[in-house]
Amino acid sequence: MRYLIDNFADIAGFTRTHLYLALVPLLIGLVIAIPVGTAVRRVPWLRRVTATLASLAFTIPSLALFVIIPPLAGIATIDPLNVVIALSIYSVALLVIAVPAALDSVPAAVLDAADAIGYTRLRRSLTVEFPLALPVFVANLRVVAVTNISMVTVGALIGVGGLGKLFTQGYQRDYPDEIVAGIIVVLVVALVVDRVLFLIGRWTTPWLSPAKSMPGKRKSSPPGKRKSSLPGTRKSSPPGTRKLPWTRKLLGGAA
Repeated sequence: MRYLIDNFADIAGFTRTHLYLALVPLLIGLVIAIPVGTAVRRVPWLRRVTATLASLAFTIPSLALFVIIPPLAGIATIDPLNVVIALSIYSVALLVIAVPAALDSVPAAVLDAADAIGYTRLRRSLTVEFPLALPVFVANLRVVAVTNISMVTVGALIGVGGLGKLFTQGYQRDYPDEIVAGIIVVLVVALVVDRVLFLIGRWTTPWLSPAKSMPGKRKSSPPGKRKSSLPGTRKSSPPGTRKLPWTRKLLGGAA
């Protein structure tokens, strides 16, 4: 913790770079994966081919991509764009599988009801399918975001900035405190981003929030304990405890 306090300015700069390298590929992945995933969902064979290619792309080691991309893209190996392109490939690979899976989670009865009231395919997709698919999609999006935050640290091995520099510098200088500080900050950043995406998902799906009681609503009494509200009714006494006037006289005379 002492290292974090003494080097707060440097760590803050590394964190900003880290967030840029992790979130920009996530946005690029969303722009590409949402239309592609929506299109291939309705064609079974194309969906299988897309899922296979995406799985193969995700299995490519990140260091191999960092070496292959620069000559193909005409950029330097230490260019941050190298990491952005590599993580964009990984983001698209994961999200293009997540989009059809999220759309599959929408109940068929809801889609039939939308068709029955005359919704066009585009209107049904925008106002029915996509909103109802958000819970599943946001769950997958959180996984991709945290994965990107973790994988950005590998970029430090090729000289790209980010929190991974704390690992490489700590290793080179044999300074464990710097490595531990890097681990702590990466975990905190991942947790914060994950929480923000979770809250965005809750905000965009208010119908999934726990129902709150209506203001001014009175609690109903449990069965068997409800009091009668009819006017003029009196509380009845248990059997054997109420004495009528003629019984009082009878008992008094007997006494």
